[in-house]
Amino acid sequence: MSPSTTQSTTENDHVTKAAGVVGSATLLSRIFGFVRDVVIAGFFGAGLSSDAFFVAFRIPNLMRRLFAEGSLSVSFIPVFTEYLANQGKGDAFELARSAIRLLSILLVALTIAGIFLSPIIIRVIAPGFAGSPEKLSVTIFMTRIMFPYIFFIGMVALSMGILNVLGHFAAPALAPVLLNISIIGAAFIISPNLSDPVVGLAIGVLIGGCLQLVLQVPFLVKKGFFFWEKAKVYHPGLKKIGLLMLPMIFGSAVYQVNILVGTLLASLLAEGSVSYLYYADRLVQFPLGIFAIATATAVLPSLSRQAAKKDLPAVRDTFSYAMRLVFFITIPSMVGLIVLREPIVALLFKRGAFDAETTRLTAYALLYYTIGLWAFSAVRIVVSTFYSLQDTWTPVRAAVISVGVNILLGVILMGPLKHGGLALATSLASMVNLAILVKALKMKIGTLDLLSITRSVCKTMICSTVMGMIVWAVAQLIIPLENGTLGSLFIGIMGSIVIGMILYGIFSLLLKSQELNHVLTIAKKGMGNK
Repeated sequence: MSPSTTQSTTENDHVTKAAGVVGSATLLSRIFGFVRDVVIAGFFGAGLSSDAFFVAFRIPNLMRRLFAEGSLSVSFIPVFTEYLANQGKGDAFELARSAIRLLSILLVALTIAGIFLSPIIIRVIAPGFAGSPEKLSVTIFMTRIMFPYIFFIGMVALSMGILNVLGHFAAPALAPVLLNISIIGAAFIISPNLSDPVVGLAIGVLIGGCLQLVLQVPFLVKKGFFFWEKAKVYHPGLKKIGLLMLPMIFGSAVYQVNILVGTLLASLLAEGSVSYLYYADRLVQFPLGIFAIATATAVLPSLSRQAAKKDLPAVRDTFSYAMRLVFFITIPSMVGLIVLREPIVALLFKRGAFDAETTRLTAYALLYYTIGLWAFSAVRIVVSTFYSLQDTWTPVRAAVISVGVNILLGVILMGPLKHGGLALATSLASMVNLAILVKALKMKIGTLDLLSITRSVCKTMICSTVMGMIVWAVAQLIIPLENGTLGSLFIGIMGSIVIGMILYGIFSLLLKSQELNHVLTIAKKGMGNK
């Protein structure tokens, strides 16, 4: 075996292990997130208090999406990796400490400005609140309490970039769990002791942000990174990080515009269409976060190391491996979600005002969203590959075209397919986005080993299709969709999922799937590497 092949195999092992860690932590976070939503709904329902909290939390959450978690960590990782590979740990750590100092100054300034400007911000994003002085007042107050959250989450994002490059993924991936636990704890412990209980949720967000950052510190120290050591506020590498980050912020803004346009189009349809799409999208985000985003997070440091060494064959090999791994997991997930879509929606949401018809219409939207799950997932891997090559503009250009396609198809399809047409438009636009990105990547780095990817996908499709047909037949027998209890519905769905997983594993083994063999081999080795 050649040194290059050995190095690629090692990186693939790292990707698999890291994806497992991030995926497991994301699953835990999504579970606690669901519990959080249930707790908030139970304590505050849907009224003045909950409306005020959700609007107030939207501000720091939007800032997090635009400037912190995605764009900051992803633009930092390739540059930090380049310094680490070419100039050594000392220079790389100096860059990281400078980034922490400069980011701290910027985030403190942003936080102070946000606290002072909260009344103006709330009146702009929620003009309807002006008619209710009580709702407006409590929303502004909670916004001011939560605005420092952007400081904590920005520092967490930078810590995530440092730790991921150094091979540690668990602490950053587990950080959102602490936020959800803090909000849940605040609802039970802090809220009952306040004159306005909903303010307790805002305090919970602030505590959660602080805990997220504190969690990263011991792991940074363990890796030999001491953030208190001397460093200049400005470092030459920061300019490169900033140049990479700028188009990513623009790309995030494009995505937010896309969501807004989709909501506007849905508002032109029958009442409830916006909600059907919202709940369906939440369900699609579950496997997307656990599998695709986890793999994209895990693969970026490996790709960045290879790109820093100008080892394009290794980049191509890791890209091919990540794509095959994502398809191996998301395609059967897609088939399973299509087959079990209505029982799953019923299990999670069918109660109270969420009746059988609402369940059916939400499942209808879920069907069309799920069709694009494989494309949503693959796009994440291709975009990470561009980021590792320090090319952030190509994904933005592809995203702009994708948004245009989404709007055009949405307008065309919303007539015959109603809200399902908007979901289908999103899926088709993602497929267009993927096609553009793959073509651009092929032009950039040459052959992409598409033959191996196609061969693997064909095996995966065969296994998933047969598995899906059997699970559908089994589900007709064991899932009591009409008159069953919540417990029997849960048992039926879990039984169908377990049967599907076993069947998929057996079929993959019979077809000698390399991805299955590799995952099993890594699982046997355990999670020994930190």
